[in-house]
Amino acid sequence: MSRSKRGKQRARRRTKASERRAVPAFLFIAAGVLVLAGVILLALQPQILQDQADTALAYDPEDVVYDEGLYGVHEMEPSTTPIPFLPKDGPQPKLVIPHRTWDFGRVKPTEVVTHTFVLKNEGDAPLTIARIYTTCGCTTAELTARVIPPGKVALLRLIFDAGYHDVRGQRVRRGVIIESNDPKNSEASVWATAYVLSK
Repeated sequence: MSRSKRGKQRARRRTKASERRAVPAFLFIAAGVLVLAGVILLALQPQILQDQADTALAYDPEDVVYDEGLYGVHEMEPSTTPIPFLPKDGPQPKLVIPHRTWDFGRVKPTEVVTHTFVLKNEGDAPLTIARIYTTCGCTTAELTARVIPPGKVALLRLIFDAGYHDVRGQRVRRGVIIESNDPKNSEASVWATAYVLSK
C-alpha cells in the first residue's frame, strides 16, 4: 500500500472520529440551549401571565376620573371617616377590581417599584371611596378620584419601597385596603408581592 493511500485512509478515519465526537457535542449544546430556554420561560411566566391579565383590563382613558383623589398610608387605627352608604331601596354602586394582585418579581434592596390597579364602578350610582390605607409603612397608595360615576374608572397606584425596612432575601406581600359605599363590598383590597434581593 502506498504512502499516499495510507495517508488518505488515516485522514478518513480522523474525519469519521471527529464527526462522531461532533454529534455528541452538538447534542450537548442543543440540550443546553433547551434547558436554558426552559429556565428563561419559567422565570418569565409570571410576567407573561401578568401581561395577559393586563391586556384583559383594557379601559378607555377617557373613562378615568380625576378629582381630589386620595393618598393612603399605613394606618392601624379604625376609620373615623363614615362610609356614605346610599338608601337601600335606590340605585347602588358596584366596585369591580378586575385584577387584584401583582408580582413585582425580584427587586433590589433599595428599589422603589409601582403598579397601577383599575377600580371600576359597574353600578347604577356614584361609588364613593371613603378611605384607602396600606398594610405596611413601606407601602403607600395614590387614587385618582374619591368619587367614581357609574361606568367610569379610577386608577390606584401602589408604591412599594423595598428599602423602608431591612427585608433583604425575603418575599414580601403588601396590600392596599379600600373602603367604599358599595353595600356588598364595602372593604376591598389589592395586593402586591416581591422578592427583595440580598444585594
